[in-house]
Amino acid sequence: MAESTPPEESRSSRRAPDPRRRSERARRAVLDAASELLGEVGYSKVTIEAIAARAGVGKQTIYRWWPSKASVVFDVFTALTGGTAGEPLPDTGDLSADLKTVLRATVDELNDPRTDRTFRAFTTELQNDTAFAGAVTERLVRPNMEAIKDRLRAGRDAGQLVPGADLDIVTELLTGPLHHRWLLRTGPLTHVYADELVDTVLTGLAPGSRADRRPHR
Repeated sequence: MAESTPPEESRSSRRAPDPRRRSERARRAVLDAASELLGEVGYSKVTIEAIAARAGVGKQTIYRWWPSKASVVFDVFTALTGGTAGEPLPDTGDLSADLKTVLRATVDELNDPRTDRTFRAFTTELQNDTAFAGAVTERLVRPNMEAIKDRLRAGRDAGQLVPGADLDIVTELLTGPLHHRWLLRTGPLTHVYADELVDTVLTGLAPGSRADRRPHR
């Protein structure tokens, strides 16, 4: 009688581990570890060694993807916000609706405990390290401000803002109060507040407003 053949192993049991999935898990663990440490000890005391230990990976794993601690932290922000610095704003043709969409999303980010913790640690460090502050401005703040200005420029070109509107100032009018309220906890950070902020700014700069009657520079 012929020897029976052992049951064929399932394909899943023979499949080799996917290195891409393993790498993504490690990358995610590094970003989570860096975010936790930022909130616990602040940027200046975070080290690559501490991140590696918390994430359960080797230092070389981190250096394979990031050249420095700052690079890790920048990617923490990207991961927390779900986008990239300078990503274009939505453009549905309705400037008010598009700005409200973006500011509401910002409110949601700032109200998330993980984001709040990380942003506050980040903000503290900006006050003490001018080089770090400059890097943050160039890599994060300025690209995001330029993205808002681009959307405002399109709105101005479409006649939704007065022709002489200074887009740098308008951008600060939209974002400054939001971050002021978050940083100093002067009031609730809500979608209603974000909507009222957009309405107030755009009403003051709408064609036919007092701003429109000023001499254009």
